[in-house]
Amino acid sequence: MGQLLSPVVLLLLVSAASQAAEDLKPVVLLDPPWDRVLQDDRVTLKCQGVPPAANSSIQWLHNGSLISSHAPTYTITSARAEDSGEYRCGTNISSNLPSNISSNISSLSDPVQLHVRVGWLVLQAARWVIQEGEPIHLRCHSWRNKPVYKVIYLHDGRGVKYFHYNTDLHIPEAKRTFSGSYCCTGLIGKSNVFSETVLITVEANPSISPSVLPWYLIAFGLVMGLLLAMDTALYFSVKRDLRSSLNTRKDYTLVWSKDTLDK
Repeated sequence: MGQLLSPVVLLLLVSAASQAAEDLKPVVLLDPPWDRVLQDDRVTLKCQGVPPAANSSIQWLHNGSLISSHAPTYTITSARAEDSGEYRCGTNISSNLPSNISSNISSLSDPVQLHVRVGWLVLQAARWVIQEGEPIHLRCHSWRNKPVYKVIYLHDGRGVKYFHYNTDLHIPEAKRTFSGSYCCTGLIGKSNVFSETVLITVEANPSISPSVLPWYLIAFGLVMGLLLAMDTALYFSVKRDLRSSLNTRKDYTLVWSKDTLDK
């Protein structure tokens, strides 16, 4: 009879299998990468990951409900407010079952949020949480791509960039002070319109943040500095005493020589 696997080996195998399943988990991507859009915009969602097996198919979910689409790409040709919400994709290992049965979906992706707004302008960003030093890409998008003039990007209510014609705003390197509320404004026809205000957060990047020395290194530096100060003070004290001693000896020699000549 073969030897049974030890509990440690079994635990390692289960952990490896779980990690492999995590690595094979599909990912939902937005194309273009804006999670905030306007009504009537075209939105494409792509389910990227391991290709499904022969007996499986891709399954899409919107706010937890199944969508009648099994293609790797799901397209919303004209977005509506009801299209807002959470989108996920997964692999249905029993594609021959009725479409309302979702318990057989495996390898479910992480959720991606889509916000459909009604208005003239929306401020779009590839990401809303950015690490310090990374670029920031903002886009002042108009309804049905209508021409926008005299565009101003505002940060915490203050204008940071002006474009006569509507243009994306690119910031090469984000700083911590760039966190805050952003919006854009411009002229559509003769009307001055504003987008909704959104929040952008710039987090500290550990790779470029100044490192904090351990307490013992700080204490060592203070002790060495104190010893250096004491050594310097002792040096000048000895030098002063030596100079004083030499001056006294010189005076004594002169007096002794004078007394000798008088005899």
